[in-house]
Formats: sequence, structure tokens, C-alpha cells
Amino acid sequence: MNRKLIFLFLFMGSTIGGYVPLLWGDGLLSMSSVILSGVGGLAGIYVGYIVGQRFG
Repeated sequence: MNRKLIFLFLFMGSTIGGYVPLLWGDGLLSMSSVILSGVGGLAGIYVGYIVGQRFG
């Protein structure tokens, strides 16, 4: 269960991180979108791990 939860948060974090640069007018394939997608993915892994430890 923890593994599925981590992958779910990884997907959500990278998706949200990739869409954030659209707020200031950059494209989906801009460098800031790629970088923030990676940052969001790492944050998603962390949050998924923490949530899995507390509720799993």
C-alpha cells in the first residue's frame, strides 16, 4: 500500500509542479516547468512516504 501511495503523490506532485509555470506565462515544456516538475515529484515522494508512515 505504501508503494502505491508514494507513486500517487509522485504523480500528483510532478503534475502540479509542471503546471505552476503556466501561472506566469511559460510553456509546459519550458526549463522552469521541467525543473519544477522534478521538484514536485520529489516533494510528492516525501509527502507520500510521510502519509504512508502515519496512516499506513
